[in-house]
Amino acid sequence: MRLYIAEKPSLGRAIADVLPKPHRKGEGCIYVGNGDCVSWCVGHLLEQAEPDAYDAAFKQWRLEHLPIVPAQWQLKAKASARKQLAVLRKLVQAADELVHAGDPDREGQLLVDQVIAHFKVRGSKRDSIQRCLISDLNPAAVQRALKQLRNNKEFVPLSTSALARSRADWLYGINMTRAYTLLGRKVGYRGVLSVGRVQTPVLGLVVRRDEEIDNFVAKPFYQVMAHLVTNAGEHFTAKWQPSEACQPWQDEEGRVLSKALADNVAARITGQPALVTASQRKLKKQPPPLPYNLSSLQIDAGKRFSMSAKQVLDTCQSLYERHKLLTYPRSDCRYLPVEHWAERNTVIDALASNCPPLNAAAAAADRALKSKAWDDKRIEAHHAIIPTARKMDSARLSKAERDIYELVARQYLVQFYPPHEYQDSQIDLEIGGGRFIAKARVTISPGWQQLFPPRQAKDKSESASNTQLPKLKTGDTCRCEKGEVVAKQTTPPKPFDDASLLAAMTGIARYVQDPELRKILKDTDGLGTEATRAGIIELLFSRQFLQRSGKQIHATAAGKGLIHSLPVIAATPDMTARWETELNAISQRQSSYDHFMQPLLASLQQLIEQSQATLPQGLQDVKVSKPRRGTGAKTRRKTRSRPKAKA
Repeated sequence: MRLYIAEKPSLGRAIADVLPKPHRKGEGCIYVGNGDCVSWCVGHLLEQAEPDAYDAAFKQWRLEHLPIVPAQWQLKAKASARKQLAVLRKLVQAADELVHAGDPDREGQLLVDQVIAHFKVRGSKRDSIQRCLISDLNPAAVQRALKQLRNNKEFVPLSTSALARSRADWLYGINMTRAYTLLGRKVGYRGVLSVGRVQTPVLGLVVRRDEEIDNFVAKPFYQVMAHLVTNAGEHFTAKWQPSEACQPWQDEEGRVLSKALADNVAARITGQPALVTASQRKLKKQPPPLPYNLSSLQIDAGKRFSMSAKQVLDTCQSLYERHKLLTYPRSDCRYLPVEHWAERNTVIDALASNCPPLNAAAAAADRALKSKAWDDKRIEAHHAIIPTARKMDSARLSKAERDIYELVARQYLVQFYPPHEYQDSQIDLEIGGGRFIAKARVTISPGWQQLFPPRQAKDKSESASNTQLPKLKTGDTCRCEKGEVVAKQTTPPKPFDDASLLAAMTGIARYVQDPELRKILKDTDGLGTEATRAGIIELLFSRQFLQRSGKQIHATAAGKGLIHSLPVIAATPDMTARWETELNAISQRQSSYDHFMQPLLASLQQLIEQSQATLPQGLQDVKVSKPRRGTGAKTRRKTRSRPKAKA
């Protein structure tokens, strides 16, 4: 008997649906016509044991116990999963062959691997385990995946990476949470001070942003605009570029803070000739944006629909599992397999049917085009989130489901539109001894951008005033009719909302202090993973470290007090960003479990010792309220079980 072990029942049913009939339902499994069987986990069936499983004394939280480091790691069956674990045990023992059908990501790989290891599968039976990677629950896609089974040994590094992450999070979360909760009690704080290697730096981002806003003092600054006219009577505007001699009157961002200096420049250029020192026009092409991964979809949905990261993930899971309209949603990849291009017609026809607002755009798509999204070299375990070839009545979808489906469908559809073509023009001028630059951008062909609302110019004082520039060449002259001083005020950074906080987590390099690490992370990892980011944000709300004010996200007094009591390394992204880089290296066979864990244990010992140096006085007058429902995202329906490690 061949036994297929899926990560969850919906995937198990999808596998069984394409296997030989007749089917017979068993307890926690489905027997198929050729004698094989399909069963499933229900998320994680096993979880890390609590500290008191290693020593009963650890049930009491005491500083002298820390750090707690298991000599031999233990997993225990989750109470809610014992029945299904017993079903799987019997089936695994009876099976001749095993097929691992966990979700195609780091956690999905570990989840089923741990169950198989828990049952002590050995020898040739273990060596012959095959891996099935399913990203689309529709029958044709499942059948294709079943024909492309791979040896599960190929994915050992991915599983090892997930195991290292799980144990490291346990070590860091358990020990740091106990250390700071005990310190908090010494100053009267009665809540649990949860510390995690991802959640705490995310909280730190919000705390520091709030403090930047609170401490912000607006400063006036000044720009000088030259209003010019050519000999042919054409008008345009150029912006002053201060020279090095002006640095004493500028801030760190180059803004001129002296009104007298700006007034002097404006007066000096009024009525003066302007000499063209350079002129260029460049035709450019902008390819369509890549299809979504989960984070980019969550960010766009947050901006457009004010949806939280968790709401987007839950909606995607429903579209994937229940309606089978989207491919696997927890993807960190924005590329597609080349073989998927052959399915474009059925996918485009389906999205046109499912999403009436895109019907005309689908009809106008050039299905002969192949964008750079189709690239096998950029794909590992899973591919970008795209619509499936399934058609259904969109009236059966909720508003959130329709909104998310339309976003994903549009992002797929633009792959069949030509590049956006435009012309950038720039004229450099010398007026009264000063340098001025005029810029303009003219659309030649909208291409894929016709599927999106028009974007507003970022700098209205410059680009919006020039719809196009006159055709001037180097050496030409024109006249400055008037110099104008434009007074502006510096503005504080905006408070985080769901979209911007998620964008900060994915683009964490901007907030990393170590310049070498920032360079490494610029185009790679962020805080957490596609599968965990929404949960991390929700956890901070449930711990009462974050709160909402309309769409804005702010830190609570408890959140601020915790961050101020922690060493910098625990409250900034540098450490966890380095972890993610090393975990990714393990999955790529470029590093090892021991190389990751040994330095971690040494640094954990130092952090515990450092925690005893000062008391968290910022928590002295902070009261803890009872948790309330709805403090995080509006949608709280669970779709997947994940480890309890305090990330």
